[in-house]
Formats: sequence, structure tokens, C-alpha cells
Amino acid sequence: MEKRLPRSAMIFSLGFVFMLVCAVGAFFYGVKLGTSKTETKYEIKELQAAAVQKSSPYQQQDLVSFYHTVFLSYREFQSEWDDAMDDFAKGQGGSASSTLKNLAELARSKRTAASNFDMQKSPLLGDAQTNYIRSLEQFEQAAKAAAASSKSGDAAKLQNSIKQLGSYQSAVKQALAAQQAYYTAMMKWGATVEPNIPANYTMPKVIEINKWSSLPLIVKNKLMADQMASRQQFTAYYPQDLTSRIDDFIASGQPAKLNLKTVSAIADLLIDTEAVRSGDFTENRSKLYNKDLLPQLPFFS
Repeated sequence: MEKRLPRSAMIFSLGFVFMLVCAVGAFFYGVKLGTSKTETKYEIKELQAAAVQKSSPYQQQDLVSFYHTVFLSYREFQSEWDDAMDDFAKGQGGSASSTLKNLAELARSKRTAASNFDMQKSPLLGDAQTNYIRSLEQFEQAAKAAAASSKSGDAAKLQNSIKQLGSYQSAVKQALAAQQAYYTAMMKWGATVEPNIPANYTMPKVIEINKWSSLPLIVKNKLMADQMASRQQFTAYYPQDLTSRIDDFIASGQPAKLNLKTVSAIADLLIDTEAVRSGDFTENRSKLYNKDLLPQLPFFS
């Protein structure tokens, strides 16, 4: 005779099977819910990061646009100006009056070119544009004033007399202020890309070598733009050239031999001995800065 399970045993078995099904269902639901939450959090973080970059007034395309529309025009003028001043210093200026008139006209045309683009949506780039335009205006005035007086003096003394002009001194000051603003904008852009880059950083009065070495490259460049402005260093080389010479100097072990303990002391030595050249950064980049973040600008290539 076939034995039947007691009613209570059957109910228990059905209850167990039901609980097992519920447990398995709950497990897979939990996995799905957890995965969904993780994906949602990831998507939110991506959206937030994208929103920060979109809302930031300092995007890479703005830095590149500024380079080609404003900065490059200015540097083209500066190159012509520097060449003329070097010729004057060597007494090889030819017709100084004619050269200075041409420089005044070049400053005017480059000022017009730099004014044809609106960079004001990015406050620091807007400031840099305004200062470069004003600098070119002052260079134009300085060149005109020097041209008027160049007939009575020799070319060898002309360079020094130009440096005494208020318009020239104002032109240099505004150019260096523009450079500061541009490099600060680069740092602010970097802060939107990498979390270890600060959006704001002011160089303290004293910065020791160990502290300097721990800073991101884009911050170092900004600080050297500050240093060049404070020293009124109107040069053919860029802030990154000074940065790379300092880093190369530190890597060589020279600071310990010369008992130099601060970056300002090293910068003073390199600037005073004219040890910095345009192109130093490009020469040292592969050796010193393989992994450092920089905007994709031609003078970093």
C-alpha cells in the first residue's frame, strides 16, 4: 500500500520550496539592483565631470583659440622687436628711424589682429587679451617716440634710451601681466581634468626645493609666470623654459653644492647668469615631464 506524506510534511516541503524560490529571486534582484545603482553612480559622476568641464570658462579649445588668435600675434611682434633691439645694441641698426617706424606699424597691425576675437567669456583669457592689446599700443607709442629722437643719437645707445621710456615700461608690465593671466587659465583648466591640480595657487615668499618638486608641472609654469612678472623679465623664453631649467638644475645636484635651498634663489641665479634659453623646455620635456598634464599648445610640443 502506497504511503502518503502527512499533510504537515507536505505543507513544510511546499513552504521550503517557496522560500528557496523567493531567496534565489531576491538574490538576483539584489544583484541587478546593486549593478543598476553602481552604473547610476558612475553615470552621475561622468555627467558631473562633463558638466564641470562644460561650465568651466577654461576649456582646452579656449586656450588653443587664444594661442592662435591673440598670443601668436603678440609673440610675432615681440620677435621682431627683440631682433631690432639686438641690432641696436650691436650698433647695426641701419636706419634706426625707419626700423622703429616699421615696428610702430607692426604693433598697430598686430593690435588690430588681436582685437578681432572675443575672449571675454573666459575672464582670465579676457584679461590676457586686454593686456596684450594695451601692451602693443604702448609699444607703438614707444617706437614712435624713439623714431622721432633716433636721428640725434647712435644705434648703440638707442636701446637703453628706449628702455627709459614710460611707454616701453608700461608695455612690458602689461605683457607680463597678460602672460600671468594666460598661464593661470591653463592651471584652472588643468584643475578640471586632474584632481591633484589646484584651481588656485599663490607662490609663497619662500618655497623649498622639496615642495617645488612635488608640484604639478602646470602649477610650476604658472608660478614662473608670476616670478617673471615680479622681476619684470620680458624675454624670448617662456615660463616653461625657466621651469625646466630649474628642474634640470635641481636634478643635477647643483643646489646642494651651492647651498641653494629655495626655488627663488635658483631662479635668481639662472636669470642673472642668462642661463635660460627659448627651447629649454622642449629639450628637457622627454627627460623630465613624460607624464605631466599640459594643454595641447604648440609651444609645449
